[in-house]
Amino acid sequence: MFELAPVSLWLEDYSDLKRLFERWRAEGVRDLRVHFREDPARVAECSRCLQVLRVNRRTLELYGASSQDELVANLAQVFRDDMFDQHVEELAQLWEGHTDFSSQTVNYSLLGKRLAIVLRANVLPGHEHDWSRVLLAVEDITDRSRAERALRASEQHAKGLFEHSPVSLWLEDFSSIQRLLGEVRASGVEDFRVFLDVHPDFVTRCMQEIRVIDINRQTLAMFRAPDKYTLLGNLDKVFRDDMRPHFAEQLAELWAGKLHQQREVVNYALDGEKLHVVLQLSVLPGHEQRWDQVLVSLTDITARKKAEAYLEYLGKHDVLTGLRNRAFFTEELNRLERKGPWPLSIVMMDLNGLKAANDDGGHQAGDALLRRVGEVLNKLVDPGGRATASRIGGDEFALLLPGLDSRQAEQQVEQLHELLALNNQFHGGTPVSLSIGVATAQEGDRLESVVHRADERMYADKRAYYVRQDKDRRATNA
Repeated sequence: MFELAPVSLWLEDYSDLKRLFERWRAEGVRDLRVHFREDPARVAECSRCLQVLRVNRRTLELYGASSQDELVANLAQVFRDDMFDQHVEELAQLWEGHTDFSSQTVNYSLLGKRLAIVLRANVLPGHEHDWSRVLLAVEDITDRSRAERALRASEQHAKGLFEHSPVSLWLEDFSSIQRLLGEVRASGVEDFRVFLDVHPDFVTRCMQEIRVIDINRQTLAMFRAPDKYTLLGNLDKVFRDDMRPHFAEQLAELWAGKLHQQREVVNYALDGEKLHVVLQLSVLPGHEQRWDQVLVSLTDITARKKAEAYLEYLGKHDVLTGLRNRAFFTEELNRLERKGPWPLSIVMMDLNGLKAANDDGGHQAGDALLRRVGEVLNKLVDPGGRATASRIGGDEFALLLPGLDSRQAEQQVEQLHELLALNNQFHGGTPVSLSIGVATAQEGDRLESVVHRADERMYADKRAYYVRQDKDRRATNA
């Protein structure tokens, strides 16, 4: 049994070591580890006390020795380097009265191959008084140790990729959501979207069942959180408002078996900033049955969204006045002609005296007047209302008043005159004056002709303005 054992076996005599320990105790040594630290050569003295009596066939194979004599003659090559500290611990266990010890350490074959081993030693029964027979079993775990190191390196690499990823990463547990969906399916529900329409609270319940396992550094930076504890304790501030319909869509796709998803959603940083993100959700391989590990990545596209919104704004707004531009006016006119509502009143306006302002004070003076018109018209129309104000030319402006008849349109014009008066009082200097023409369309009218009627009335008002200006000038000269 000894000779054919599948592990390396060593039968050794530790009686000289026991006598050495007894002598040291008599000399007053109490702590063997301290004794070794004072003089490391004492460890080698202990090693010389160990006598190999017999090794088995597996031992010779493991250490690459042709015979026991060759192995014993070269023990200095077998026991060296990084096994020193562990050997001290083995000796300390014997010193402390143990008749067995175990350790994970390192040996070397005669060819220099590094061997990771598990060593187990027992003083054989009947030899406890002199340690003359000690059996050591050596298990070669080199391959296993190498595999464990590779696994640890792989795990550290994966952890590093996760922790230092330039996008926000969330490792989450969706197993409770899978259970809830299973319960809904077992109840006989076939159309899940209809179920969500009837039970909107189910979405909230599922959101509350998500368990966040880990988040990375970029997540903390993106959501303005000082640490993981703070962020995870305030998830109700992160996932709210616009997030609910997006999450309902995620649930619908999970119901349909789509375990990899991508969509644009809205989250919120802890300081309240609205974040536009691209969300990618993937149930990790090997976890498809339970959904207990789901990787969610969030790429911040807020800057891109702001740029897109600004470009869209520029496409439909006049930069100088902040009003809508001619492109918007034309598009909105076409839309209203198709869909109403009716009646529709159109107010055409022209800034009086722009050329004179440019001639006297330069374009800066003219631009200042145009900006003031923008201020007045922006106050006249509600941002969320149906009425819109546009700058459709250099000094030309237009109001579209859906749902307002001619009487209501005249009321808007009166309010416009009041706002102009207030603006002129506040700014002083050159007053802002508008020539105005109003026309109202009924369903079926061509809006192009209505705009033309409003233009004609505006030009008539403008001629009257210059007639008044000429009379005032002659009266002043007289």
